[in-house]
Amino acid sequence: MVKSSYTSFLQEIRGLIPQDRIYTDELRRLAWGTDAGFYRLIPQIVIRSNSEEEISELLKLAGRYGLPVTFRAAGTCLSGQAISDSILIVAGKHWEKYSISPDHEQITLQPGIIGQRVNEILAPYGRKFAPDPASVKSAMVGGIVMNNASGMNCGTHANSDKVLLSARIVLADGTVLDTGDDISRASFEATHPDFYNRICELRDQIRANEELAARIRYKYSIKNVTGLNLLPFVRFDDPFDIIAHLMVGSEGTLAFLSQITMRTEYDYPYKASAMLYFTSIKDACRTVVAMKELSNDNTSASEADRKIVKGAELLDYKSLSSVEDPVYLKYKQEVADASGLTAVLTETKARTREELEQNISAIEECLKTFSTYIPVHFTDRPEEYSKYWAIRSGIFPSVGGTRQPGTTCLIEDVAFHIEDLPEATADLQQLIARHGYDDACIYGHALEGNYHFILNQSFSTDAEVKRYEDLMNDVKTLVVDKYDGSLKAEHGTGRNMAPFVKYEWGEAAFEAMKAVKQLFDPKGLLNPGVIFNDDPQCHIKNFKPLPLIPIDEASPAEKVNKCIECGFCEVNCLSCGFTLSSRQRIVLQREISRLKQSGTDQERLSLLEKQYRYLGNQTCAGDGLCSISCPMNINTGDLTHIIRQESLPKGSLGYKAGDFVANHFAGVKSALRPVLSLANFGHSVLGTKAMSSITKGMHNVLGVPLWTPAMPKSYKVTSYKLQATSAMRHDSAALVARSSSLVADKVVYFPSCINQTMGLPKKSPVEQPLVNKMISLLQKGGYEVIFPKDMDKLCCGTIWESKGMLDIADRKATELEAALWEASEQGKYPVLCDQSPCLHRMRETIQKMKLYEPAEFIYTFLRDKLVFTQTDRPVAVHITCSMRKMGLADTIISLAKLCSTHVFVPEEVGCCGFAGDRGFTYPELNSYALRKLRPQIEASGITIGYSNSRTCEIGLTTNSGIPYVSIAYLVDQCTKSVKTEATDNL
Repeated sequence: MVKSSYTSFLQEIRGLIPQDRIYTDELRRLAWGTDAGFYRLIPQIVIRSNSEEEISELLKLAGRYGLPVTFRAAGTCLSGQAISDSILIVAGKHWEKYSISPDHEQITLQPGIIGQRVNEILAPYGRKFAPDPASVKSAMVGGIVMNNASGMNCGTHANSDKVLLSARIVLADGTVLDTGDDISRASFEATHPDFYNRICELRDQIRANEELAARIRYKYSIKNVTGLNLLPFVRFDDPFDIIAHLMVGSEGTLAFLSQITMRTEYDYPYKASAMLYFTSIKDACRTVVAMKELSNDNTSASEADRKIVKGAELLDYKSLSSVEDPVYLKYKQEVADASGLTAVLTETKARTREELEQNISAIEECLKTFSTYIPVHFTDRPEEYSKYWAIRSGIFPSVGGTRQPGTTCLIEDVAFHIEDLPEATADLQQLIARHGYDDACIYGHALEGNYHFILNQSFSTDAEVKRYEDLMNDVKTLVVDKYDGSLKAEHGTGRNMAPFVKYEWGEAAFEAMKAVKQLFDPKGLLNPGVIFNDDPQCHIKNFKPLPLIPIDEASPAEKVNKCIECGFCEVNCLSCGFTLSSRQRIVLQREISRLKQSGTDQERLSLLEKQYRYLGNQTCAGDGLCSISCPMNINTGDLTHIIRQESLPKGSLGYKAGDFVANHFAGVKSALRPVLSLANFGHSVLGTKAMSSITKGMHNVLGVPLWTPAMPKSYKVTSYKLQATSAMRHDSAALVARSSSLVADKVVYFPSCINQTMGLPKKSPVEQPLVNKMISLLQKGGYEVIFPKDMDKLCCGTIWESKGMLDIADRKATELEAALWEASEQGKYPVLCDQSPCLHRMRETIQKMKLYEPAEFIYTFLRDKLVFTQTDRPVAVHITCSMRKMGLADTIISLAKLCSTHVFVPEEVGCCGFAGDRGFTYPELNSYALRKLRPQIEASGITIGYSNSRTCEIGLTTNSGIPYVSIAYLVDQCTKSVKTEATDNL
């Protein structure tokens, strides 16, 4: 019956939703069965929704067939509330619209916008998104609100519940209600009178029970997300306000949140932080209690604004150890027992610099009554304090990364009233140690009495499961019975704390919660098992396995075994939302490895491997941007390279072909040039429209690389340009003639193999191929250009690395290193490569020379040798993934700003997805990665873009509607030689 219901449901939704947004295959169901928590459920059907109308129809159908539904945004939640064994509806990539009120004090958001993105949107107006969980750079608004995730600064005064103004929701029966719209409210009251009246009844019943109302106020005076949110019943009179605020912390158990309007928060322009160290955790907590009392004398400000200390994050010694904190390492050498060392990351904010200095002075005065391990030092320099906060944000994944192989990392989340903080913290630390969790750590929002503790736990034996169960029972006793605190402060009840909701709240409150659930979800189909669960042991079932992927310890890919599947990587994964994300690739490879090692279920193993080929392997760009947002710096691209290597073992036809190309590289490039010339001839004869149509058909039917109008003509570095290098080996004086100055600086210029082979497209805004232009620009700056010997045979190895032929890639890198070492006279001269991805690999494999790509070289060496004249023409700049990984994003932007008064960097455009040759072979990946580019370009009226990677520029040109060329062209256009300028002024 159940199976037939899913089949019928599936048949009906295929008439509503395109097949490419419905997943029923083994691979993607498994991939979506994982979130950041430590549970796993495998959904029967996964649906990527993109509209409120779809959600409404899906809920109607699910109700008709009696099928449970779970909603999911980013999947960074920690308590098992975003997984399902039924229907999982994803509301992420297609739910990113927003609008801002004219005064910028309100923002309306769809649930799929990343929290940090909201901050970026509001930053120009001096406002910010009030909730600030540590996962704000990865978590989406829907998850943040529906879990009432608060964070490091917002406390209880500015969490989602306090800043929410209205909500637009889809109820279980498919009804859409906008609590901020008068017409919608009136319509709902007319069509759902019983619902409306029941909200009023519950409000009045709760208020009439003075003991319950008082308990609600007391419980929510600190962070608390255990159970449903009852605070709206005592805060609001209007039933629609109550309905809207009931959504906060409901974890998808009441309705789907399709839109929310929230108050924005003032973003203080002046900030300072200090990392305070104490030799006892009790002393640290006593200091926090004292700092919380500090207020300024601005009587016109709110109580929250008057507070001098805006954040105080406690990190115990295990937390400090996990991130190799230097102060902890020093203390550890000085004492026999370093377990008392505790840090409190303290932050103050102000509207003026004078106010900031007053705040710092007040805090320092307060701290005089306490003993710190090292002197107190506040810094207002973002480059310094951002490192402190990055450490704090990365504690969970960092500690998880240090766990024993095969164990699970889980995080618990409690809160105490501030007056109980010193004793409660010490009790909690002792309780965890008593249960044998020697590697557990405590950290969190001490200013709010809110702590997280991380456990690296094995569930492989009954004894280990029992140990965890006993711990949780003791935590329950400590938090609830001794201190009347919160068992869940901000991570959501989920499945993890569902058995203890009634225990914490008591009978009356729990019955009120159940009444709310019954009203909103009478059939019990919305996220069943979350918050309300009749199984008292649901928190110790359905644990997620984390089997090891067998990878050589010397391989960079070995880091994937440290992955805790937190999902922080996904914000930078270009294929997330298209095929699979970096997190999901690791999840799937773990299961594939488990099946291989166990030798069981060969049929399922074969199916997963087959389905992974396109979704996991072929559409992974391997760009490595996922590592930037991963606290463990895990590059899933390294794992992809290993998988490709396994598919091309030595002796295979593919490997032999790759080896042949490496050994005959110059000849292969020569053979490629006629192909490019033929394509250009076809373009000239057939025209753009006919050529595009024919080649698209050939790509779709035969799988040949896709031609686009951005495809370049052939090019070869002419012999006269290489003549200087040849002469250098016999007569160094010959090189002097290449420069306009008698005593020139020298640079070794290695044009990438791409730029040695590819020239300009048929319709190009520039006239010279890049190599010519680069030489001209270098000479304008007074540089003598040296080419490496046998340049046409050289390559950095990226081509082979991307295909998984890692040994060949390293061999080519070694050849290149030797040639560059000779050309640079053993590292005497800097080396320039004109392609940033190639330069990135060169820096990874060549350590003994100073290597540069164009933007950094120009900014470092040519800036004072050129006179820049800014153009008023607006220009777009694309920052390649390799530039981001090398930390050079600001460099290329700064260089562009020397040239143009209007430099535009498109938002939410990361890796372009061209990925070497994948833009030709899998152009759909390139198109998806750049889906947000063209609208921004068109809205800005920009006619040309610049970057520093030829292949990226091909994809950017194809998908933006404007040509993209190297940043070197812009610099050349906007500069004169200093000497030329001086001559002109004579």
